[in-house]
Amino acid sequence: MKFVDEADVRVEAGRGGDGCLSFRREKFIPRGGPDGGDGGHGGSVYLVVRPGINTLVDFRIHRRFKAASGRGGAGQNRTGVSGEDLYIAVPTGTEVEDLDTGEMLGDLTVPDQTLLVARGGRGGKGNTRFKSSTNRAPRQITRGEPGEARHLKLSLKVLADVGLLGAPNAGKSTLTRALSAAKPKVADYPFTTLHPQLGTVRVSAEQSFVMADIPGLIEGAAEGAGLGIQFLKHLGRTRLLLHLVDASTELTGGDPVADLRVVATELKRFSAQLAEQPRWLVINKLDLLPENERDRVASAIVAELGWQGPWFGISALSGAGTQQLAARVMQYLQDTQQEPDQT
Repeated sequence: MKFVDEADVRVEAGRGGDGCLSFRREKFIPRGGPDGGDGGHGGSVYLVVRPGINTLVDFRIHRRFKAASGRGGAGQNRTGVSGEDLYIAVPTGTEVEDLDTGEMLGDLTVPDQTLLVARGGRGGKGNTRFKSSTNRAPRQITRGEPGEARHLKLSLKVLADVGLLGAPNAGKSTLTRALSAAKPKVADYPFTTLHPQLGTVRVSAEQSFVMADIPGLIEGAAEGAGLGIQFLKHLGRTRLLLHLVDASTELTGGDPVADLRVVATELKRFSAQLAEQPRWLVINKLDLLPENERDRVASAIVAELGWQGPWFGISALSGAGTQQLAARVMQYLQDTQQEPDQT
């Protein structure tokens, strides 16, 4: 299924039914009085989270949604049938914005969570409502109110604890395959990953975290080079970033330090807040270096960067060092778990 993480849709709630103008006309009841019922309410439009959905692709085809209108009232004080509410299924992690006002309407992050995005119109009043001691035969009714209509922007941000960051072919997808049951495509050419991939890393029977792999970044991504920076927003919900660099590029005349700085620059250009997020350095593909060179190359990269935070040397392909990395990540997530609000 094609991955789509943004969509514009129009939602329209149902109109309320009109009130009824009616009088009782029954044999032997010469002055029956008013008996017009109220109109039914229009149906409202809700967004509801469905865990089985992981893309907004359906909204590229179906872009307008309208709830049913309420029916008008009838004689004998019968209220019109209200319009049925409309529930639109969206994936977990959908942000909802009103495009006309710029108002953020909600952030849907919990399965089965619902969000009212367009309220149905109220039904009109029948003439029975206007009966009084001075007006015993009212001919007044009210029309049903129109339902709300909104132009919405839906933005999907995947829910993950840890995000993988790096240049193309740094080994992010290989690490995802090594640590989780996810099977993202792996190949020896750039931009094998075309959209975010999620994998659950199970450290023990009772400990796990979700990791997000996004397409690699190259210089000029902010201007649209490569796959651009559109997928960086999916790292916005993460609590920790793992920045992978390919140590083996030294064998082919590359510069892993320069690669890291390019990615860090593009990250900062996208979001200063995301650039300040906790980030660990992961030096990958050490298995491609001679065994007696691995420690020297890793230490040289760390020294040249002046890296002050945690760093790890691994081989995602062979699995060397990956379990230790996963255990440290799990420990960090537990240590930094936010305490529940007591207020």
